[in-house]
Amino acid sequence: MTAPSVDLSVLDLVPVRSDQTTGDAIAASRGLARVADELGYRRYWVAEHHNMPAVAATNPPVLIAMLAAATSRIRVGSGGVMLPNHAPLVVAEQFALLEAAFPGRIDLGIGRAPGTDPLTRYVLRGGSAESADDAVTKFPDYVEDIRTLMTSDGVELQVGPRRQPLRATPSARSVADIWLLGSSDYSARLAAEKGLPYVFAHHFSGEGTGVALDLYRSSYQPSPEYPEPRTFLTVNAVVAETEEEARRQALPNVQQMIALRTGAPLHPQRLVEEAESVEMSADQQAFGRAMAGRWVVGDAEQARQQLQDLAATYGVDEVMVHPVAGAHAGTDAQSSPNRETTLRLLAG
Repeated sequence: MTAPSVDLSVLDLVPVRSDQTTGDAIAASRGLARVADELGYRRYWVAEHHNMPAVAATNPPVLIAMLAAATSRIRVGSGGVMLPNHAPLVVAEQFALLEAAFPGRIDLGIGRAPGTDPLTRYVLRGGSAESADDAVTKFPDYVEDIRTLMTSDGVELQVGPRRQPLRATPSARSVADIWLLGSSDYSARLAAEKGLPYVFAHHFSGEGTGVALDLYRSSYQPSPEYPEPRTFLTVNAVVAETEEEARRQALPNVQQMIALRTGAPLHPQRLVEEAESVEMSADQQAFGRAMAGRWVVGDAEQARQQLQDLAATYGVDEVMVHPVAGAHAGTDAQSSPNRETTLRLLAG
């Protein structure tokens, strides 16, 4: 790894390139997870995003089952399940089954944002805008519901004249680790209050990281499962043999993020050569440079130093890298060799 004091993990959105089908993208991510497993990365998380042409990570539990089955050691989890989209019992059942099948290897990362556009959010909540808004308001209660339902005892509820037990799975022997995710101080405060691990989405926001982590640590209330605060952060990363090549491979994702942040039409992720043929305005180029300036981009030595500096700045002993290297024309559609190279070069 980069150094004995810094563990590395992986975040994957299962990107869909212009030369791929959804099945190809899943196959490429399966291969990437195997590489992370072999190299000793600590955990491999998949995101939840809906109705996006360049993202196949729509259903974390399904992906986690496939990736955990394809690996042998690495922890696999969600980064994260967007809880307002789902009934808490469904999430608890899914992750209780995953933990039963892969004991000690499952992480349940939970987020409060919908991870999608308003129309898709409306459909996910059964065509009820009120239901979707209510789910956000009840987020703290839903987190506690999941936490309780996954235990071996579950809960007992009064149903008419009698009490009825409710459990996520019949006979749990272990419980998935629960993490709260966020890009503001809301989840930092809630995680501290509930005594849960917390992750700041540095890869998405890039601002307010230090404030959120300091708030979490300073106000942390110990829980039986987690007597001490546990936290790390995420960062976009592209690592290649040279800095110039790394910046080339970063360009497709830079363009994707510009479109996302400016409301421009989204598209499958371009190949490197396709991205290089796109004319970008001066404003777009400046915006792209500012975003990529918060990423880890460079050759192996540069990237390892950037990760060390990032870990030292924010006082974390784990960094989750989101490998966003684009693919070159002619790449096998069911592979992502440049993303794999990022992981290999970071691991040394």
